[in-house]
Amino acid sequence: MNPYAMAFVIVVLSAMFGLSAKQRFELMLVGRPEARFDRIPERLRGVVEYTLAQRKMHYYPYAGIAHMAIFVGFSVLLINTIILWGRGFFPDFSLFLFGHEQPLGMVYDLLKEIVAVAVILGALFFVYMRAIRREGRMTLSGEGLLILGIIITMMVADILYNASMFALSPKVAAACAGTTHSALGTRPDDAICEGVKTVVAPLGDHAGKPMGFVWHAPASSILAAIIGGATPKTLHFLAHAGFWAHSSLVLIFANILPHSKHFHIITSFPNVFFRNLDAPGRLLPVASSSEALMPIMEAAMENKPDAQPVGAAKITDFTWKAILDFYTCTECGRCSDNCPAHKTGKMLSPKMLTLDLRDHLYGRAEELIDAKKNPPRKLTEEEAAAVAEEGAPAPIELTGDIVHPDVLWACTTCRACEEQCPVMISYVDKIVDMRRNLVMLKGEFPAQLNGPFGAMEVNGNPWNLARVDRANWADGLDIPLMSDKPDAKVLYWVGCAGSYDDRAKKVARATAKLMKEAGVDFAILGQEETCTGDPARRAGNEYLFLMLAEQNVATLNGYKEQGGIRTIVTACPHCFNTLANEYPDFGAKFEVVHHAEFLSNLVNEKKLQPRGTVKAKVAYHDSCYLGRYNNVYDAPRDVLKSVPGLELLEVESWNRNKGLCCGAGGAQMWMEEQNKDRVNVKRTNQLLETGAETVASACPFCQTMLTDGLKAESKEESIKQLDIAEILLASCEQTGDRSAAKPKAKKKPAEDVEEQTDSSAS
Repeated sequence: MNPYAMAFVIVVLSAMFGLSAKQRFELMLVGRPEARFDRIPERLRGVVEYTLAQRKMHYYPYAGIAHMAIFVGFSVLLINTIILWGRGFFPDFSLFLFGHEQPLGMVYDLLKEIVAVAVILGALFFVYMRAIRREGRMTLSGEGLLILGIIITMMVADILYNASMFALSPKVAAACAGTTHSALGTRPDDAICEGVKTVVAPLGDHAGKPMGFVWHAPASSILAAIIGGATPKTLHFLAHAGFWAHSSLVLIFANILPHSKHFHIITSFPNVFFRNLDAPGRLLPVASSSEALMPIMEAAMENKPDAQPVGAAKITDFTWKAILDFYTCTECGRCSDNCPAHKTGKMLSPKMLTLDLRDHLYGRAEELIDAKKNPPRKLTEEEAAAVAEEGAPAPIELTGDIVHPDVLWACTTCRACEEQCPVMISYVDKIVDMRRNLVMLKGEFPAQLNGPFGAMEVNGNPWNLARVDRANWADGLDIPLMSDKPDAKVLYWVGCAGSYDDRAKKVARATAKLMKEAGVDFAILGQEETCTGDPARRAGNEYLFLMLAEQNVATLNGYKEQGGIRTIVTACPHCFNTLANEYPDFGAKFEVVHHAEFLSNLVNEKKLQPRGTVKAKVAYHDSCYLGRYNNVYDAPRDVLKSVPGLELLEVESWNRNKGLCCGAGGAQMWMEEQNKDRVNVKRTNQLLETGAETVASACPFCQTMLTDGLKAESKEESIKQLDIAEILLASCEQTGDRSAAKPKAKKKPAEDVEEQTDSSAS
């Protein structure tokens, strides 16, 4: 083993890697600053959970096992690589504790052999996925196969090196037995003799002895038996080939990483460490208030050099953490494979969005780094006039030049992509940032949003219905207003849908009836309630959101100061998410509870007692803003399970955190889909495949979309769509077996529940 050659390999290849890593680090810093150095223990726990334990890899079981095998293999073989580098200088080097005859060394050798074989099998699985099966979600590039080839070669090379060492051991004497001298007085076998001694040096006292089967090196000793008949010269060559292939390929592999998708091997650790620890449903505000936002928008419109970005118009408007996200994309396609827009043929592919932004970033790397290091000086009036006369080159706009606008407007903000990403990349915040720039600075957005935007601004709801009618849904229920009872501790936040939509009004009435039956002392805001602004914010209209939020925050805090409103209950997951996770940024901090959790607690406390039997097969649909955004999965199911006779069904595979979106989030409720394959219809069919007689939900948006899906499939007469509150009320207000009590045999149980609910709500 040549120490000069090893020094050259280590120094030169490490230096090359250092230069590439330095450029990538400098490129990352062209992004805007962002504080991500808080809550260190929690961040470290995430690294253990998501990178070391790879919690999300099991979502795709076979690929997860294969990836884990490769990850563990590289982790274990790191010690072996260090040992091989050391042997380039000292032939018998074994890192002091890992010698062939040492106990720790034997244990490590066995582990190393096992994981090497596991790595080979894992890599071969991915070769199959790429070259034979050609998995559609993955980026099927030659680069991927090259990397897999390097990984397999490294593992085989290590086994070959050890096998050649074992096979050479009994041939040391034969290799050194030459007797013929040349004119120079040296034996022809001297060189091979010294080479063989160097190769077998790590065997220590075993060098020169037959090895046979070595229990702690099973793969190597088996291969040694196969190649044992070769000449010492051949075995010497094979040993060197294996040694140098593994020793150098590790560093060659490292040099490929910064220029390939496998950069995630390095960046996944910091990306997970610096992940967003806030509630997933919280978008970062552009400004603290609508008044503070105005000068920011004006400066951005005037292109002032020091203007704060409003959303993202160019790649440097993203933060350094967003750029780290781009680096870390594994191109596995799990995000797109679970994206409802992508699965229904829309232009959006979260994976391709990330890759397009990353490739744009890489393509301008030198220019961006240079601009960061040498910011342009302020022009004189004469220079500015000259530039104006000549015309400055048009800047590259992310939306339009790099990303098609339809990609952004197809997003339902459901977070299925983020839930699936094994390396914790965020997507929704980037899409909303690009929407913000389009809406607030350019005034570019789908025409269908004109109406809802204006309606929210004028009448406080996206349907433009009169404010004075906001409490009409509660007629006859004797529910007090906060203005009449300012010290009420529980506020029922009805939301726009519950206040105005005829179908959602039944849910509002059912929820209110259950709260009254349980003895909850609550009130509503009535005309004082206005839209939380969720549709406006997700559509990029941050200014409108701030206006609505400020109005609501002032109302809520006003009653809080009078001793009221300690808990807010709402049946809308979108209102729930905004009130709980986003309003605290603007001074409104309350305990916010979704009606699923509130009703579940009332049942557990025996304040509500489901008595009547409801015989129905019910499939529950998870709302994205309740489940993936706020991790509320069990409460709505617990409510349904509390109803006697009800059989709860689950959609196979596509449930809980993998549940398909209804298609209404991200302001999609008011936009037309980009093609005929509708998200809500696809989700409805998934629910129908369970054999359900009733589809249950806990969100007014979901209810609307699923009802439309049933109509599209001509199932609205045979399959009912009910909120969990309606089903619970049907059980609490009746005694005995409801379906058995009704003589109409042809009527399905689901219809009985609907009839009971309708009569209760009337």
